[in-house]
Amino acid sequence: MFTAATQSLRTETRFHLDSRRRINRGPLWTAWGFLVACVAIAWPTAAVAADEAQRRPNVIVIMADDIGAECYGCYGSKQYRTPHIDRMAASGMRFTHCYSQPLCTPSRVKLMTGLSNARNYSAFSVLNRDQKTIGQYFKEAGYATAIAGKWQLLGAEHYAERFRGKGTWPHEAGFDHVCLWQVDKLGSRYWSPLLYIDGENKAFGPNDYGPDICCNYLLNFMEKHRDKPFFVYYPMILVHNPFEPTPASESRETRDGQKNFEDMVAQMDQQIGRILAKTEELGIADNTLILVTGDNGTNRSIRSRLNGETIRGGKGTMTDAGTHVALVARWPGKIAAGSVSDAMVDFSDFLPTVLEAAGIERPQNLDGVSFLPQLLGKPGSAREWIYMWYWPRPERGEPSRFARDRRFKLYGDGRFYDLKADPREQSPIAQPTGEAQAAHAKLSKVLETMPAEGATVLRFAAGNTPQ
Repeated sequence: MFTAATQSLRTETRFHLDSRRRINRGPLWTAWGFLVACVAIAWPTAAVAADEAQRRPNVIVIMADDIGAECYGCYGSKQYRTPHIDRMAASGMRFTHCYSQPLCTPSRVKLMTGLSNARNYSAFSVLNRDQKTIGQYFKEAGYATAIAGKWQLLGAEHYAERFRGKGTWPHEAGFDHVCLWQVDKLGSRYWSPLLYIDGENKAFGPNDYGPDICCNYLLNFMEKHRDKPFFVYYPMILVHNPFEPTPASESRETRDGQKNFEDMVAQMDQQIGRILAKTEELGIADNTLILVTGDNGTNRSIRSRLNGETIRGGKGTMTDAGTHVALVARWPGKIAAGSVSDAMVDFSDFLPTVLEAAGIERPQNLDGVSFLPQLLGKPGSAREWIYMWYWPRPERGEPSRFARDRRFKLYGDGRFYDLKADPREQSPIAQPTGEAQAAHAKLSKVLETMPAEGATVLRFAAGNTPQ
């Protein structure tokens, strides 16, 4: 579509061409006139193409650390203070069936690559260097890329030698701007943090708060890149233990883990609110897709009240308490305000979704399914099941796996549950009938077709198991 100024230019160009043709229609003038006409037509076409490129949406993916869906006001909690995320849900979409892996590294590998852990998971704290990540896709498409928060994908110095340095550096994963905790060194994450910032580890003072430094870094990045498309990945440091007071806590001395956790949830929400406010301040909110989720369930020491029940955190478990996480999306003018979706979302689905939103070609080998149609309220292929393969520490134990739909779950060892009637998975169904029988048959086929063995796990010879 041409602007009024562009159309005026084309009309004026035609007028001058017609006038001069009436004066001189010689060969030289004809060639010159043809050249001018081509330039007049090509210039607005190029301008429109450049304008279209500038209109590509910004994408911000925010993933909090160790927090299940029961800890958000928009999911029914009255215990936790999450006004900014609640406002985001009121102006966008909330999903009721989003599922992560039960633990941090497995979830991060899955989200960043769009693949099941069965295909590319190696070890805790390791992301294989041969994997193409969400950051690389956006960088190759011309986006400015930034990441801040928690990395834990290289194999830092405190891990066993077998893992140390075997993973991926942030810049190798496509991020040009970096502010992260736990890249090659550990250090504190909250007060007096040690952060890896654009290639260097930097130690901060006792009154410096790591999560705020990361958030400020992203706000500055957004300010500097406001005029071109950018991709932000914000794997937050909050709300993982240790449960320490925040800058907004009444006291820096309290050791009440439950109270500190509740303050940390409020601090997490406040930082997400700052990101939302920045898009509005910069005038880019309508051209920015924001997704907020969590990497796994809440810490097991935490108790949360929801709908009259007390829910114990289930981090590390394969039940809903360990895998059911929030997903809230905002894209003004694109996502209907106050909408709720019961579409199933797996962590492998984030990559194809944001690629499609940005107009970036999707690779063919992903396990993920785009949920962009659901975000936009358009017809699309909805996911009918989720497959989870989980072996966070291959140096010990054995892998676990399940296939599930919204209601039923079938484990690889044969356990079968009706999650509507038994959300805590205490009474497996021995002889499914009716709807349960049909679901069992469907999920059995999923388990048969998806890999049961990990393709790239780091294996250990007898007597060589790292501690």
